[in-house]
Parts: sequence; C-alpha cells; structure tokens
Amino acid sequence: MHALFIGQTYIDITMLADAMPQGDEKSVANDFAVSFGGNAVTAAFCAARLGQVPDLLTSLADDWLGRMFLDMAARYHIPVHGRKVRRSSLSFVLPKDGKRAIIRARDDDYIHPFPHLTLGPCAALHLDGHQADAALHYAKLFRKQGILTSLDGGGLRENTHELLQYIDVAIVAERLCEQMNLTPEGMLDYLKGRGCKIGGVTEGERGMLWYDESGAVSRLPALRVPKTKVIDTSGAGDIFHGTYVASYLARRNARWREHFEWARAASAYKVQHLGNEAGLPALDDIQAILKTYA
Repeated sequence: MHALFIGQTYIDITMLADAMPQGDEKSVANDFAVSFGGNAVTAAFCAARLGQVPDLLTSLADDWLGRMFLDMAARYHIPVHGRKVRRSSLSFVLPKDGKRAIIRARDDDYIHPFPHLTLGPCAALHLDGHQADAALHYAKLFRKQGILTSLDGGGLRENTHELLQYIDVAIVAERLCEQMNLTPEGMLDYLKGRGCKIGGVTEGERGMLWYDESGAVSRLPALRVPKTKVIDTSGAGDIFHGTYVASYLARRNARWREHFEWARAASAYKVQHLGNEAGLPALDDIQAILKTYA
C-alpha cells in the first residue's frame, strides 16, 4: 500500500444548462459529464493520475452504479476496499457562473464494520471525515506510526474535533469556519491548538490562508484563470487535496508551499473542464498551468 484514502463514493452527473426547469417545464442541457465523485474519492483518482496510486477505502454497493465505479477505479489501477451499503450514492451537479449547485442522494448506512487493512510501507493517509469510525481508527494508527495524516475539512462532522488531534495537515473550507462561528484567522488558531502541523482555509477566488511548518501565517493567492475559461468549479477542492498528497509522496523533502503551489495549479486546471474525470491533471498539465498563470 502506497497511501490510503478514506471517503464516500458518489457517481456525479454534471450538466451545463442555461436555466433549471420548474414545474412541468423541460429543457435540454448544453453539455454533460458522468464521473466518480466524493471528496476523498476524487482526490484518490487525482493522486493516481499523477502517478501516486493510493488504496481507497470507500462505500460500495452491489448495483449497476457500484459496478460502474469499480470499472472507473480499475482504469486508474486503484485498489478498492469496499465497505458495503445497499445503494450507491448519486450527485447531480449544476455549475453556472463560477458556482455550482449540488443535489445528493446518499446511502451511508454501512452494513459491515470497516475492514482492518495491512498498511505495509504506506506513506500517507487522506480523509474527508466520512466513515467516522474508520477515519478515527486509521488516523490514530497512522499517527502512532509517524505516517503523514491529511484531512479535507469540508464541513463539520460528529468527530471533527476529536479527529483533528491526529491530523498533520488540515485544509478546511470556509463552510467549516461558518459552522463553527470562527473567522479564517480564528480557524488557524483552532487548528494549531489541535496540534495540526500545517493548517489552511480555502477561500475560493481569494486563495488560501494558511500556516507553514514554522507556524507563520500567509496567503497563497489563487491563480487568475479568466472567467471566460471557468466551466466547472465542482471538484476543484478535491483535486487540490489529491495533488498536494501526491506531491508529498513524490517529493518528501519539499516544503509545503511547493506542494500547495502544485495543488493550486491543479485546481486551476480542473475549473476549466466539465466533470471530475476530465478535470484530472497530468504532470504536464500542471506544468503548463504554472507557465501560463503563475
């Protein structure tokens, strides 16, 4: 096992449309994409695309969407450790004007306990807070063994406070600040207080406010992608997380600013493509973005 990602599987249906029909109206979308979805799941596919293939512990149903997902994972050579649910989870994503509306149907009623995996030479753990029991178990285990732990803090979950004491790199969304009634600066202080070595708050077009290995706070501005080229911002944060973990795995001695600069470029690539799979950058794509916008 090279790295372990833990999350919740979705199948994302993303549609570009001028307006949403209401009542008995009908309309035709301008374009669409069908892809894998879910925070840590998308991050895992991103890491695999960048040559750092992780194992993935995620929800899995024995239905046609579940089998579709396994086909997707096989294409990227991702070993899937499925935790059984009765039905696959589904997202409808509607990007428009730099934002995205999402409606989800989720089954996270796990039929079995999470599997206990043999880690071997595993070098990183990435979580999004789903599967709270598995997330906490593996975060404790990885921390005990001195292996990097990373958290995508997209929202407040039942064990967020407890989980953070075992997290090395915590990059959270503005939504978590709002849910906890904290300013971004207050959130950084909170993450430091929980023992996170690296912490940050992503703020969309304003980039990321974060602190580095020394605790120094700075801002990493977003790359200025022209609005005319922004197609779909959904999944950009997941790609950010997947890229910095992949960068860490490839370059252990690099500073975290370098990992985040690569992740920022990967997100800039994603927003110019419709759907998660089309938005997965290769290494050459990241280099091209850096040359164009950095």
